[in-house]
Amino acid sequence: MDIFYALIQGVVEGVTEFLPISSTAHLVLTAHLLGIPATNFQKSFEIIIQFGAICSVLALYWKSFLDVVVLKKLLVAFIPTGIIGLVAYKAVKALLGDTTIVLWALLVGGILLIAFEFFYKKTHSDTQEESTSPRERISNISYGHCLLIGVFQAVAIIPGVSRAAATIVGGLALGIARITIVEFSFLLAVPTMLAATSLDLLKNHQSFSSDQFSTLVVGFVVSFLVALLSIRFLLRFIKTHDFMAFGIYRVLIAGLLFLFL
Repeated sequence: MDIFYALIQGVVEGVTEFLPISSTAHLVLTAHLLGIPATNFQKSFEIIIQFGAICSVLALYWKSFLDVVVLKKLLVAFIPTGIIGLVAYKAVKALLGDTTIVLWALLVGGILLIAFEFFYKKTHSDTQEESTSPRERISNISYGHCLLIGVFQAVAIIPGVSRAAATIVGGLALGIARITIVEFSFLLAVPTMLAATSLDLLKNHQSFSSDQFSTLVVGFVVSFLVALLSIRFLLRFIKTHDFMAFGIYRVLIAGLLFLFL
């Protein structure tokens, strides 16, 4: 992989990380379309640049990470994902190059997202407490709900499911307001991807060349900058929209790629 491909992948990651469309699926499929082989480095690259996008959350929500109550609730939510991720690390990384699994996860996830939004808007009222701060909103989530959200997030260990979709839909199903669960999903991504990135670097850093480290840095920085814009877009979007359009997009893109790949 050269710098040009790293730039493209960085943009793809930054755009898709926080949307319920699976950044992993888009990275894997983009690499396939660009003819980038599914080497061990490419798989590590796809994991590590996701943390670049996640760092945009630290830049925008740093005050929330100074709140002890918020940190405790993030820790509780991280526990299920941390345990499952540690146990299944090798198996999941092996699946990153399997476009068939990614496409099926993208397709099924899209259908479920459409179905959820169809029934959700008819049976729930989504009270958005925009007058309060993110810290206040997240502080109102119970520890029991935090643990369940972590279980929902753990489902996204399957490439193509979408961590954002799993946590947001799980939170909505628990009756948490859309703005609150979206922001909680942002914050929960930080310990989740920090752990995933650290584990991958620990296991693979010695096999990276100096050129590969440069490629990682480019992808990391680009994904960070683009993700800043993506977060702001999503926060504006959810004020007047649900996620039905993202579900339709997932189904369409998976269908098209099934035909042509």
